[in-house]
Amino acid sequence: MVNVKSDNRRTYFEGTDFMSLAGLDLFVLAAYAVMLFAVAMYVSREKDGHSKNTEDYFLAGKSLPWWAIGASLIAANISAEQIIGMSGQGYAVGLAIAAYEWQAAIVLIIVAKYFLPIFLKREIYTMPQFLETRYGPGVKTTMSLYWIALYTAVNLTAVMWLGSLAVNSLTGVSEFWGMAMLGGFALAYSMYGGLKAVALTDIIQVVILVLGGLIIAWLTMGMIGGDNGVLGGFKRLYTELPGKFDMILSKDHPAYGDLPGIWTLLGGLWVLHFSYWGFNQYIIQRALGAKDVAEAQKGLVFAAALKLVMPLIIVLPGIAAIMLAAPEMNVLDKSVLDATTDRAYPEVMKIMPAGLRGLIFAALIAAIVSSLASMVNSISTIFTMDVYKDKIAPAKDEKHYVMVGRITAVVSMVVALFLAQPLLGSMASAFQTIQEYTGFIAPGIVAVFLMGMFWKRTNAEGAFAMLAASVLLSLALKLGLSDMPFVIRIWIIFLGCLVIGAVVSAATSQPKDGQSVVLGDINFKTSSSFNLWTLIIAIVLIALYAVFW
Repeated sequence: MVNVKSDNRRTYFEGTDFMSLAGLDLFVLAAYAVMLFAVAMYVSREKDGHSKNTEDYFLAGKSLPWWAIGASLIAANISAEQIIGMSGQGYAVGLAIAAYEWQAAIVLIIVAKYFLPIFLKREIYTMPQFLETRYGPGVKTTMSLYWIALYTAVNLTAVMWLGSLAVNSLTGVSEFWGMAMLGGFALAYSMYGGLKAVALTDIIQVVILVLGGLIIAWLTMGMIGGDNGVLGGFKRLYTELPGKFDMILSKDHPAYGDLPGIWTLLGGLWVLHFSYWGFNQYIIQRALGAKDVAEAQKGLVFAAALKLVMPLIIVLPGIAAIMLAAPEMNVLDKSVLDATTDRAYPEVMKIMPAGLRGLIFAALIAAIVSSLASMVNSISTIFTMDVYKDKIAPAKDEKHYVMVGRITAVVSMVVALFLAQPLLGSMASAFQTIQEYTGFIAPGIVAVFLMGMFWKRTNAEGAFAMLAASVLLSLALKLGLSDMPFVIRIWIIFLGCLVIGAVVSAATSQPKDGQSVVLGDINFKTSSSFNLWTLIIAIVLIALYAVFW
């Protein structure tokens, strides 16, 4: 839009061509791309006479420091799905969607204290590998194929599609070619170096992501505040849109079905979090690449602290878009935002000044390509180590498996490229839809891992029963009680899976010798600094919910 004015008649942008990036924006983008690629190649280099083995490629040689782990976790998580999808939910629902970010901080701490010591003590590469040691090859193969399909058809497609919306809004490039460019860039800098290249370049990604997000929040608040500045903008937003700052929604709220009041705190959202942060290969793989448990735990608590500020970067611009689209401000086109809320963040990006728009666009690209690189690395890890090496070619050398991993990364990206638009192009909100349908299997996954780690009697029959029950019960409740909020449905199904798993395991044979997880040799104690930061994060979260309840 042009000739944009604030409520106090001050002109912000006049005569701007929003369908193309300015020369300064392109320079910023080019500088970012060159820097990222150069750093990736530098950290991926090998000493003379040494070539990458599977531990180097898939687990970064188990040498990742805590700051790289924490930054990489956030970079892998905060993708187009979060920035664009969650910002769109900020426009539609408000701050309540921040529950996905703030509750994740608690889950990260629990995973660090109770799950990581088990995984690292058993020296596993992948989540399916843990399932094999606990339940046998059948469960491992089933979940390997499921995760490969999920990451390719859901995660990769979501990030590529939502990222292409921003590329299309700012450049006019079609969604397909936008996805092709994003996927190609992610492969270009990550395929050679593997996890080490992804994790260490993620430090750059997070800095750009946080900086760009803070800038867009600062400038939008300044536009809304006018002569009263940034604080005045936030005060105006909070005063004129009080319902958008409610963390706990009432039953008459239109979005109650997605975020059902107090059940957002007590229900199945925790199941989704544990499935994602505790047992999700492309997230937990960073921690598996740590040199020891203490370093991994510090990385996760660092990520938990960063999670506290993410709503400022992601959700607040979406809420600001409501005010910027109001008739008295006439900054954004409300009809565009109402057509699909996933356009909220790209539309806000358009009104940034040249140069800054390029930096914010670079931040978004950073989030997208980091997540894409993380996902294809995890797909290649699971396929190579749990399917190809185990079932197809078990006696090849390390160089061969690294090559297979690289080929798998390319194939998965190409498949996702052609699936993305048919699967997601017609959705009003890709973020919320993905959360709901991920919930069909998440209760079973969490039940299988928790029962496997903490109840010795759980066996393979019980594991299969929990996985099957998760899907079948989800379909039954979705069809039979369609009005039930999916967060409540997930919680009920999770409890049902636990009961079914316990009954089936008790009624069938004992686990085979060596399959039960032995916890006696695992140290669950954490350092004083970890405990201090846990306390600080808990206090901040309590304060946030007290203020915005």
